[in-house]
Amino acid sequence: MDLVALVERIGEAPTAALFGLLTGIVFGFAAQRSRFCLRAATVEFARGKMEDKVAVWFLTFSTALVWVQGAQLLGLMESADARMMAVPGSWSGAVIGGLLFGAGMVLARGCSGRLLVLAATGNLRSVVSGLIFAVVAQMSLTGLLSPLRDRLASLWITDGGRNMDLLSAVGLPQQAGLMIGVGFAIVALILSRRQRIGAARLIFASGVGFAVALGWVLTYGLSTVAFDPVQIESATFTGPSAHTLMFFLDRNAVLEFDVGLVPGVFIGAMISAGLAGEMKLQAFDGPVTMRKAMIGAALMGFGGMLAGGCAIGAGVTGGSIFAGTAWAALFFMWIGAMITDFLVDQRGATVSA
Repeated sequence: MDLVALVERIGEAPTAALFGLLTGIVFGFAAQRSRFCLRAATVEFARGKMEDKVAVWFLTFSTALVWVQGAQLLGLMESADARMMAVPGSWSGAVIGGLLFGAGMVLARGCSGRLLVLAATGNLRSVVSGLIFAVVAQMSLTGLLSPLRDRLASLWITDGGRNMDLLSAVGLPQQAGLMIGVGFAIVALILSRRQRIGAARLIFASGVGFAVALGWVLTYGLSTVAFDPVQIESATFTGPSAHTLMFFLDRNAVLEFDVGLVPGVFIGAMISAGLAGEMKLQAFDGPVTMRKAMIGAALMGFGGMLAGGCAIGAGVTGGSIFAGTAWAALFFMWIGAMITDFLVDQRGATVSA
C-alpha cells in the first residue's frame, strides 16, 4: 500500500500517529539495547573519561547526521521545511533551558528519553520522574509556567523569522553535513574500538540515529500528500510527552505524530527488555534519591520546553538538521550536566567519604 492509499484509507492524523508509533518502536528497541544515554556520556566525560558511554553517544549522534543528511541529499526530506527550522529559534532559551535540562538529567539519573526507556523495563523511579516531567512540560507549554518560558525565550531570538541553518550561516554546501557526520562517526568508531564495544551494541546505537532519520523522512513524505499542513518532525520527548499526557486527559485531543511516538518508544523498549530478560521492578533507593529525581524531572520539563527540545529533540534530532539553537542547547546541556555532576555527585561523594 502506497502512502496516498494509506492516507485515503485511515486518514492523515492516524497516519501521522502510525508513523510516530513506528519511529518510536525503532527508537525504543535500539535505545534499550545500546544503553544510549546523554546523561551517562556527560558524567563519564566530566570525570575525565572517554569510554563506552561517550562512544555510544557519539555513534548515535554521528549516524543520525549521516542518515538525515544522506536522506536530504537523496530528496527524501527537506530540512528547511521542518518545524524546528521554519520558526524563530531562541538563543536565550537554548542557553538557559539547556543548562536547566542538563542539571535535571543528572539529578534524575537520565534524560527524558532514557527515563521512558527505563520505565518500559519496570523501573518505577523512571515512571514517577517521567510523569513529573510530562506535567511540568505541559505547564511550561500552556499552563502556569508558560509566561515565564515565553519571557525567557524572547530575550534573544534568531534573525529573519527562522532558526539558523549552521551550514548556510558559515557558507558550507549541503554535502558538508554528510561529511561532518562521517567525521563524527570515525571518532566514534575509534573510541568504540578502544573500548572493545561489541558489534551488536554498535548496530543498535546506530539504530537510534536511524530512528531519527526515519521520523524525518516519514513526516516529510506525509506532508507531500496530505491535504492539511503536516508538521515535519522526528523524535523528541518534551512536547510529545505533554501532548501524549493531554491526549489521555482531554477527549478533544487529536491524534498526531507525537501521540504515537511516546507509546512506540515504550513498546519498543519493553519488547527489547523482554527478549533480553532485562525486565525488573525497581524503586527509589531512599528519600534523598527520590527528591533529586523529582527536582531533576521538573527541571527537565521546563528546561526542555524552553530549549526547544530535550537531549534527543535538540541534541540529536535538531542537531541532525544543523538547527543553530539545537546545537547551542546541546552544548549547554553538556555544560549543565557536568557542573551538576561536579557539585552534587562528585563533591557529595567526597564529603561523605
